[in-house]
Amino acid sequence: MTIPYPNTQPVPAIAAVTPPSGASRPRVTFLGTGYLGATYAICYAELGYEVLGFDVDADKIAKLNAGEVPIHEPGLDELLRRNLAAGRLRFSTDIAETADFGDVHFICVGTPQRADGMGADLSYVEASVTGLAQHLTRKALIVGKSTVPVGTAEWVEQLVGKHSPADLGVEVAWSPEFLQEGFAVDDVLRPNRIVVGVKSEWANGMLYAAHKGVFDLAATEDREVPLVVTDFATAELVKVAANAFLATKISFINAMAEVCEASGGDVTQLAKAIGYDPRIGNRFLQAGLGFGGACLPKDIRAFQARAQELGAGEALRFLHEVDLINLRRRTRVLNLAADLLGRRSGPAGPDLSGTRVAVLGATFKPNTDDVRDAPALAVAALLHKAGADVHVYDPEGMENARRAVPELTYEPDISTAVTDADLVCVLTEWADFRNADPGLLGDLVAGRRIVDARNCLDPALWTQAGWEYRGMGRP
Repeated sequence: MTIPYPNTQPVPAIAAVTPPSGASRPRVTFLGTGYLGATYAICYAELGYEVLGFDVDADKIAKLNAGEVPIHEPGLDELLRRNLAAGRLRFSTDIAETADFGDVHFICVGTPQRADGMGADLSYVEASVTGLAQHLTRKALIVGKSTVPVGTAEWVEQLVGKHSPADLGVEVAWSPEFLQEGFAVDDVLRPNRIVVGVKSEWANGMLYAAHKGVFDLAATEDREVPLVVTDFATAELVKVAANAFLATKISFINAMAEVCEASGGDVTQLAKAIGYDPRIGNRFLQAGLGFGGACLPKDIRAFQARAQELGAGEALRFLHEVDLINLRRRTRVLNLAADLLGRRSGPAGPDLSGTRVAVLGATFKPNTDDVRDAPALAVAALLHKAGADVHVYDPEGMENARRAVPELTYEPDISTAVTDADLVCVLTEWADFRNADPGLLGDLVAGRRIVDARNCLDPALWTQAGWEYRGMGRP
C-alpha cells in the first residue's frame, strides 16, 4: 500500500507492525561506528533497544566493546559503559551476525568527497549494503542515514534487489541524521524533527517502531517531535538542503565582515541588529573564520555536483561563492597576522620567518576532537608555510591534529603555547580561550598581539591589558 506524501504530524498514529525477528521491539543495527553510527548505537541502547554496531575496523570495535568511545562527544562515554553493562549493546566485525541480529539496519558509513571531483564517494555505502544484503535470511528494513546525493536510495534499493534473496521482501527507507558535534547525544535522544522517506506502510510502521523510544521520551518530558513522512528524494534532499542553507548563512555574515572591514563597520553589531528580525534569527550569524568539519564543506560541494548531473546546476551556482567566501576567511587570518607582525605580503603571500606564533585551537569547533577540514588547523598550516614557528594547543584535538599536520609544534597547555610568542591567534572558540586572563598571558608572550579569528574575546578587556587586538570584521 502506498502512503500519501507529504505527511507531517507531531503525534504519529501509525499502524503497529511485528518485527520479523519476533522481538517485542525492532532489534536495530548500525553499520559504521564512526561519529554518526557510534553515537546512534549508544543512544538507541539508552532508549531501551537491543542494538548491535558493526564495523570492519577491528581495533575500533574492540575499543567500543571495552567501553572506550573513539571520539570526543560529551556524555557519550558514560552511556556506552552503562548500556554495555546492561547487555543491550554490543559491537561486532561479523556481517553475518549483524544481518541475523537486526530487523532495522541503519547505514551510517562515511560519504567523503571523491578524490577526482566534488561529488560524494559512495563506495562505503555500496560495500555495507551489498555485504549486508548477501547475508540476510529474513525480511528486514535497510535505512540510510548517511548524507548522500539525491537518488542514492533508489540505487540502494537496486543493490538490495540484486544481492538479497528475492523471496525475503527486504525493503529500503531513508532517514537523514541532523547531529551537531558537541551536542550529538541530545540531538539523538531529543531531536527537533524526524524525517523518513518510505514506500510502504510496512516500512513506515517499522521506522516508527524503531523511533518509538524517542517519541516516548518526548511524551514523558511534555515535548513533541514532529515526524515528516515523505518520499525518497525529499528525505535525501532535506539534509543537504539544511546544510546548504546553514553554510550560506555563515558565508553571508562573513561577506558582511569583509564589507565592514572596508567601511569601518562592526560586523558583531550588524549581526546583532539583523538577528533581532524573526525572519532572519541570530543563529549562525557569528562572523569569524568560517565553517569546517566533516559535513558542511563536502556536502555543499557534493550537492552542486549532483545538481549539475541532474541538469539543475544553475540553481546551486551560488553555493560556489558560499564556498569561496568561506575559504577566503583562512587567508584573511594570515593577512591579519602579517599586519600585526609588520610583515608585508608579496605575490606569494607574507614572509613570517623568524616569528613565533601561538595557535589556540585545532578542532573545527569546540567540544569535539574532530579536525577534519578544520579552519583552525588549515590556518596553522598556512602560518607554518609562511615561515612562522607555530605552536598549537587544543583541549581535545591534539592527537588528531598531530596526525593530520605533524610538522607543527604541539604544546600541553595554553601557557606553554603562548610563551615567547610574537603573536597569539585564537582559532577555535573553546571556553578555555574565551575565559583566558589577558594579563596573565601578557606576562608570558614576547609581544602582546592577538588575532581573534572567532570574535569570541572581549576587545576592550584585551586592549586594556595592553594587547594589540584584531577581530574579524571589527574596527
